[in-house]
Amino acid sequence: MEDLFGLSVPLLAIAAIFIGLPWLILHYVTKWKQAPKITVEDEKLLDEMFNLARRLEDRVNTVERIIAADHPDWKPSIAPSPSPYQLDRRN
Repeated sequence: MEDLFGLSVPLLAIAAIFIGLPWLILHYVTKWKQAPKITVEDEKLLDEMFNLARRLEDRVNTVERIIAADHPDWKPSIAPSPSPYQLDRRN
């Protein structure tokens, strides 16, 4: 009985290393390659959303400047800061 147990542990370890581990790695590599990629339409939609968000931020900043000019005691809740997402786009 002890011989059987003493032999099965090394065989199980070898099987896990040489069969289980490569199977696990190849399984997830295959899943990763089958994952959907971003399409041209998705990229256009992201660009439109980014431009819309930038325009909305500019509008909010303008409204805050107007309010601050009319009411000197008014403080904006968030100080305007330059966007970290400045892109060099020439449309």
